Amino acid sequence: MTTAPGLTPAPPTIPASEPASVYLVRPMTSDAERDEAAALVEERLGWLTRRGLPVPGRRDAPALYRDTQSAAVGLFEDGELLGCLILDPRPDLGHWGTTGAGASLLLREVHTLPGRPDNTVRLLTLWAADYAARLHLPHIRAEAFARHPLDIDPIARFLDRLQHMGWEIRGTGPGADGEQTAYLELRSQLHPRLTPLVGCMVPCPFPTSQSVSRSSR
Repeated sequence: MTTAPGLTPAPPTIPASEPASVYLVRPMTSDAERDEAAALVEERLGWLTRRGLPVPGRRDAPALYRDTQSAAVGLFEDGELLGCLILDPRPDLGHWGTTGAGASLLLREVHTLPGRPDNTVRLLTLWAADYAARLHLPHIRAEAFARHPLDIDPIARFLDRLQHMGWEIRGTGPGADGEQTAYLELRSQLHPRLTPLVGCMVPCPFPTSQSVSRSSR
């Protein structure tokens, strides 16, 4: 993974063994792990559909996780996959306008295991803030699919919970796929005591192809 021009990442650190943590974030590199992530995404999308909640229509998210060019990582507890996402350290956020200016780490296709999304998102938020800080990137950004004005959209309550976790809503507009989304931004922040709760085995920087941003659309 390359970093934004002019930024010097922290030296690569790849632990020799998994840290003793309650939860663990690590890359998903094998075919089996990528298939597991794709299955979680399918389960999550099905869960939303059965409850009449909006689901993005244009993306084949499970296929993105099977793509070996994508920088996919997962959050695990005792070997169980709780959530997954795709990292993009050099996103093209021109569709955000001036709001998307500056270096950032973009979290694409964030999906959580149904039944415990809030806790999983909170853990991923803590991890992402710390990871981006170690990359010397000032912000983490993400997009949340939203068809209606945010005060009446079905995701309004979820966005409120995100704001309590430190995320800011930076406006709305077309997402990377052209669908209406909410633009989300989080400030990076080092969490030196995070490891006992959330361990990290994601290399810093994350080695990936420059095609990630293109293949994630």
